[in-house]
Amino acid sequence: MEFSELIKTATVENVLLSRPGLPAVRGTLCITSHHLLLSSCPRGDLELWLLIRNVDAVEKRLCGSSGTITLRCKDLQVLQLEIPGMEECLNIASSIEALSSVDSVMMMYPFFYRPASLRLQQGWHRFPLERFFQQLSLQTSQWRLSTVNRDFSACPSYPPAVIVPAAVGDDTVAKAARFRQGGRFPVLSYFHPKNGTVLLRSSQPLTGPNRRRCREDEKLLGTILDEGERGFIIDTRSAQAAKQARMGGGGTEPKSCYPQWRRLHRALERGRPLQESFIRLVETCSDPSLSMDRWLARLDSSRWLSHVKAALSTACLAAQCLDREHCKVLVHGAEGTDTTLLVTSLAQLILDPSCRSLEGFQALLQREWIEAGHPFQLRCARAAAPQGRGKQEAPLFLLFLDCVWQLSRQFPFSLEFGEQLLLTLFDNAYASSFGTFLCNSERERSLCKVKESTHSLWDWLDQPEERHKYLNPLYSHNPLVIWPSVEPQSIQLWQGLFLRWIRPSQHLDEAWEEIQRLVEGNNSSIKEKRLSQSLPEPSAGIESRR
Repeated sequence: MEFSELIKTATVENVLLSRPGLPAVRGTLCITSHHLLLSSCPRGDLELWLLIRNVDAVEKRLCGSSGTITLRCKDLQVLQLEIPGMEECLNIASSIEALSSVDSVMMMYPFFYRPASLRLQQGWHRFPLERFFQQLSLQTSQWRLSTVNRDFSACPSYPPAVIVPAAVGDDTVAKAARFRQGGRFPVLSYFHPKNGTVLLRSSQPLTGPNRRRCREDEKLLGTILDEGERGFIIDTRSAQAAKQARMGGGGTEPKSCYPQWRRLHRALERGRPLQESFIRLVETCSDPSLSMDRWLARLDSSRWLSHVKAALSTACLAAQCLDREHCKVLVHGAEGTDTTLLVTSLAQLILDPSCRSLEGFQALLQREWIEAGHPFQLRCARAAAPQGRGKQEAPLFLLFLDCVWQLSRQFPFSLEFGEQLLLTLFDNAYASSFGTFLCNSERERSLCKVKESTHSLWDWLDQPEERHKYLNPLYSHNPLVIWPSVEPQSIQLWQGLFLRWIRPSQHLDEAWEEIQRLVEGNNSSIKEKRLSQSLPEPSAGIESRR
């Protein structure tokens, strides 16, 4: 397929671009293989540079000899283009629709993007699991790095290397994998150095209506607990949903076969209900005609903040079991690729100060979301536009980012990164110049040669001029566990995301820049003062030598 075949009209003059909160601009509209550009007339300034993959929905309205195209973007931006000529309007709309829905991964922009400051294949191995395991092995010898999945035969959605109990061989692990949905056998997610407890994740067991057993799976989970020790299984489904899953071949771990494990159900939405909640919230935030009372009522009825609260509450439960109850925890839902990862990653942010650094947070995302097999391409195929909904879309990663924003608001000094990083991650998960969030698993990335042919977002963010943008100037290392409040008054709407294109942020941005300037100036003064105090005065030095 050639991109030129999809572009019916490449250039249109005298197009009017309208955006909320900004003056309208008239200029020349151009469509390329991956971008939509508009340069103003007569100055020729580039007013719009939009990655076409960012377009979520195209709405067209014809009026006489002209037409209007409304673009709803995955980053929640809404653009309106008034195009002279009915045929040109229809051609532009058709071209954008075709280019924005190209399914082939290797035809997407990351395979064509070549920034001068980066080199291919750099940055892809900044956070190897081997380094994570080396740190673990300094604290315990009860775990090992297994390559049972080196050819993705045990589990197509796991990475080639995983951490499993040292007492269990690869043959046992491979047989246990066949007993779990999608082959996602229990693997180590986090080791809590305070007391040696561990956090594991997996998918549901395939017990089915006949309560089938798997000795290898029982052995794998049994070796994790010492004699007399108990563990908790946090199931992110309701008890009713887990029961229904058993009739379809799935299920839960029977108490009789896993006597040391106690199951706790904490229902978290992950599919269509979560997606519909996201859509209702965006529609509410985009409606300027609502009164305050009506707006608050619709915000509440969207249930988005309820999902945020539920996710944080479940993560706190997992963290409490590890930190305060001194118990080991296994988290799973049905497939183990969505709410499971949401809980394990949030629990680590709560417990582990290293995950709250900029580098540690990137490593957490790489380990717990990207390599752990969250299907980004399926879940982020569409954002909040109600048209053309598929069955696989769900904003799980956005929900995670929202929860992280809640933590950063409640603990403004404890995270090294700021809101701008979270916004950047949201934008790149849905439409990106980089290959980091492409595909649904490491296996798919390997088949598409993503790491050989695209640039890593982490490599871009690591550049000094970029890194500076994402740092929190108020950060101060906090070695303690951070327990967030989940009371209704403590969970707030993430205005920086959901109202980003609706309410001007100029004054907030200026205030943030001023804070950065003051903090950096204060740090420089402190360093100069310490330096002057450490150096003796010349006369004092002469006197002392005498």
